[in-house]
Amino acid sequence: MEIVYHIAFGIHLLCVVAILALLLLQANKNPKKLNPGIVHATLTALIAALVMVGLWDQVHDEALNHTKVGIKGLVLAVILTLGYTHLKKPVLKNSIWVTMLGLTVLNIVIAYAW
Repeated sequence: MEIVYHIAFGIHLLCVVAILALLLLQANKNPKKLNPGIVHATLTALIAALVMVGLWDQVHDEALNHTKVGIKGLVLAVILTLGYTHLKKPVLKNSIWVTMLGLTVLNIVIAYAW
């Protein structure tokens, strides 16, 4: 089970980096358009996180920090919701783009600093 956990961890990391990269690629574009890859990467990151939470007790000796997992899950859920609601729109507002970018950075900071 440890190998499955580490595979899910790697997939989760790659997906969060993909979300960040795909959002940053829109920085210089005017008008911005939401890349469907952002939604797919966010959903994959959320599923990989659920797999990691499910396998936590089998892989680690210390207790899982449920508060951290809950906040990170909520941040991913908000990014996913924003992505699905703005996926078909021809123009992505700067405020939505900045919100998604800020939430992605917040998720990375929470993972690193907490």
